[in-house]
Amino acid sequence: MESLINYFEQIPSLHRSIILVSGITFFWVLEYAVPLFRFDYQKFKHAGPNIFFTLTTIAVNFFLAFILLSTSDWTVANAFGLLQWLDFPLWTEILLGLLLLDFIGAYLAHWVQHKWKSLWMFHLIHHTDNHVDTTTANRHHPGESIIRFVFSTLGVFVFGAPIGIVMLYQSISVVFSQFNHANIKLPQKIDDIISWLVVSPNMHKVHHHHVMPYTDTNYGNIFSIWDRLLGTFSKMDNRDIVYGVDTYPDVNSNTNVGKLLKLPFEEYRPPIAAQKSTSRK
Repeated sequence: MESLINYFEQIPSLHRSIILVSGITFFWVLEYAVPLFRFDYQKFKHAGPNIFFTLTTIAVNFFLAFILLSTSDWTVANAFGLLQWLDFPLWTEILLGLLLLDFIGAYLAHWVQHKWKSLWMFHLIHHTDNHVDTTTANRHHPGESIIRFVFSTLGVFVFGAPIGIVMLYQSISVVFSQFNHANIKLPQKIDDIISWLVVSPNMHKVHHHHVMPYTDTNYGNIFSIWDRLLGTFSKMDNRDIVYGVDTYPDVNSNTNVGKLLKLPFEEYRPPIAAQKSTSRK
């Protein structure tokens, strides 16, 4: 365990890039072999905007990385945060760190973006992909990348996470996002079983259904425990899933990057299925 953490404490940027590219490549190939949906689309053309936003996500995190590193170093130096106050074996500290960072950096950040319309407009780009596959994982507006970074840094501060655990979490998070967005079909029983522990492909696909209330469920990225504990877990038959957003039928997978970048600054359109009972702030 110590050698694992020591590696991630000093993981080179090249190695982090290899993890990201290897994940996309692996699941991209797997999508050809066992697709969940047989999309009638040009796979490489569809990937274009998503790869662009993957690169902007990398750029945002690269330029802000010093904040994350400084925050982690400060918490360790000043013995501040939950992980610094508890005396656990290293393996327990790692597992707890991954769970807690996943809660704030993924689940909570995601939940908040669905509840506040100003943040939703940035997150909306992710949901307008109507051919969800592994490249959709990092289809995030640069503004959303900053929002998610703020939550990740908050998690590091509150929990006092050492940088080794932070880098391990981020690497696992990237791969899991590629996994649960991938257009792959697992045997239903296997998907059901693993969804009790981690976010499976079938579980996350429900979140990309185009209408409420399903769009506002299954927020998790690595661990499914948060959705199950907090009442946001849901299931539906894959055959009933329609990707996209009901109120933005004019925005889809192949929308040009310029339009997607401007989307957060356009007029907000409330979700049709939720207008009578639910509204975003």
